[in-house]
Amino acid sequence: MIRFFTKDQYKNTVLALWALLAIVQACFTELMDDEAYYWVYSRHLDWGYFDHPPMIALLIKAGYALFHNELGVRLGMVVLNVGTLVLTDKLISEKNNTVFYLILAGMGAMQLGGILAVPDIPLIFFAALYFYLYRNFLTAQNWKNTLLLGLGMALMFYSKYHGVLLVFFTVISNPHLLKLPRFWAAVLVTTALFFPHLYWQYTHDFPSVQYHLFERNAKAYHYSYTLDYLAGQLLLFGPLVGWLLLYYAFRVPVKDSFERAMKFSLIGVLAFFALSTIKGRVEANWTVMVFAPLLVLAHQGIVRQGYSVKVLKALWIPSLVLVAVVRVYMMWDFLPGVRIRPEIHHNREWTAVVKEQSAGRPVVFLNSYQQPSKYMFYQGEFAYSLNTIRSRRSQYNFWPMEEKLWGKEIWLASSDQNYFPEMEGRKTAQGTFFGKPVEDFHSYSLLQFIPAQKEFRRSPDGKYRFAVKNNYGREIPIVGKGPRLMHLISAEGMEPLVWETDMFLKDLVGKDSVDIHIPGSKMPGQYKIKLGFEVIGGLDPTHNSPYFKIVDF
Repeated sequence: MIRFFTKDQYKNTVLALWALLAIVQACFTELMDDEAYYWVYSRHLDWGYFDHPPMIALLIKAGYALFHNELGVRLGMVVLNVGTLVLTDKLISEKNNTVFYLILAGMGAMQLGGILAVPDIPLIFFAALYFYLYRNFLTAQNWKNTLLLGLGMALMFYSKYHGVLLVFFTVISNPHLLKLPRFWAAVLVTTALFFPHLYWQYTHDFPSVQYHLFERNAKAYHYSYTLDYLAGQLLLFGPLVGWLLLYYAFRVPVKDSFERAMKFSLIGVLAFFALSTIKGRVEANWTVMVFAPLLVLAHQGIVRQGYSVKVLKALWIPSLVLVAVVRVYMMWDFLPGVRIRPEIHHNREWTAVVKEQSAGRPVVFLNSYQQPSKYMFYQGEFAYSLNTIRSRRSQYNFWPMEEKLWGKEIWLASSDQNYFPEMEGRKTAQGTFFGKPVEDFHSYSLLQFIPAQKEFRRSPDGKYRFAVKNNYGREIPIVGKGPRLMHLISAEGMEPLVWETDMFLKDLVGKDSVDIHIPGSKMPGQYKIKLGFEVIGGLDPTHNSPYFKIVDF
């Protein structure tokens, strides 16, 4: 046993301590909002989801089958986080374990974020695995390495779409790959393995493409997007030594095609997302797939090129102390007045308050994928998210959950008082929660109207052709005429407005296509429009179509 922990300069000891701390933190830290959302993913396994590919759902499903708590949700992440360190160590050709430990001590995000059940963790692991398999492919282009490379790329894509950037910059670093039949064979393997997800996107009208490339863009550029991104990268790879690791990784000369691929990937990914700030805000964690290249290149710069290790030696203890403080805060809210990631505290309390308010009714939260997910995890009761047309969509717009609520009395809940004016709510550590009962609830998010074209020329009679997609797989029950069809109309420099149409649900179902009269489209100018049904009086309609444009002749 002693030999195991002292083997290779205590490397196994470091890995064991890393894993132990991760397990403790995973056990006693309440779920973040997105973790709870991805846990709901795992309750509805599929080849794809609105936001992400399915890898995160599979990992949560496996861990939660063993432990029905926060550890179960995160168990797969802990294993992959430790596996990332093992793989990254194997990528280093000229090793110095002391340097390796000093770099790890300074990378706080790997220590703190490595437990979180989010798609970034499998992406980091499978990115490291991809580079490991790519190096093997460069060494020997046999069928074994070809098939494994294809598998590795597919697993990376199933984790998060951003992984495609690593393959792209790898090819840029080594265009000779395009002349190799075995490389194309690996691409075919990846395509075949990833096809089920592509088919899911096709059958659901490519919602991830629509959301990530169009729906989440900002209206105009602001310099803060770029500054926030740059500051976020320094903290992500640090927090105290991120600037130094990036400098060393950028500066180190590469010695072969493999290191060139890592360097091209590191610089290319960081530059790509820096340019993406022109279109809107970029989250700092979108670049996490370059953790392995950064660590390897910075390490090689110190060991092979003799770059100074003084700063790392001076800051490794302060870095670990800072990480330890954050670890404790994640498990224990010892700063109740400080609102730093409050979502990881007091979830049992606020969900219990909403459960008490609902008095046994199923709960429908307004415009939040986070709150129903937390409610289901911590209270074990069914909940749903009703997303109105001005808010973002989520996977709740695709799950067949509404049918369980049709005709029932529900409790409509939110922590936003704008939906419940002049109403007193219940105060909790996570804000004040408001709500009211709604009898005979019906909503129809799975009924979608697909425009015959993304851009319509203005019609004199204001009518446009739409395909009707009934994703319920059965006849929709309609009370009377059903809800009225509405539309949200917006243009540059104009506050979005909700207008009525003269059509109701009864006029639209049971048909393959319909001509819908859209009164607001008769106004001159160019507009973006989206359709939706008025489900609850006084609230905006729901999402029942993608955006489409109306332009002048």
